[in-house]
Amino acid sequence: MKKILCLGLMIAFMPFGSANAQMAALNKAKYIATLKVVCDHKMNDEDIVSDLDRLREHEKFRKSLAKMVGKLDNSKPNEAKNQRIMRILERAGREIYNELK
Repeated sequence: MKKILCLGLMIAFMPFGSANAQMAALNKAKYIATLKVVCDHKMNDEDIVSDLDRLREHEKFRKSLAKMVGKLDNSKPNEAKNQRIMRILERAGREIYNELK
């Protein structure tokens, strides 16, 4: 009887844990999406448009940026560097989201 009760409690709380995981994943996506939309919007900011245009033409910067991005691999999300970058992006997105809401 005790085993059945424990099993019943475990099953009863499984969806709750799953719902929490789903909500956490949605929040993570929400913060990353917020960061992207705000970055895309700010790329047209009058204060930086001319500097961004110069950077786009700067060959050394473009090669350096491509090399840095090449170190990230979306097919290996559990790699330590990818996890650190995602935490940084999520934290920045959360701060922006909270600032703008």
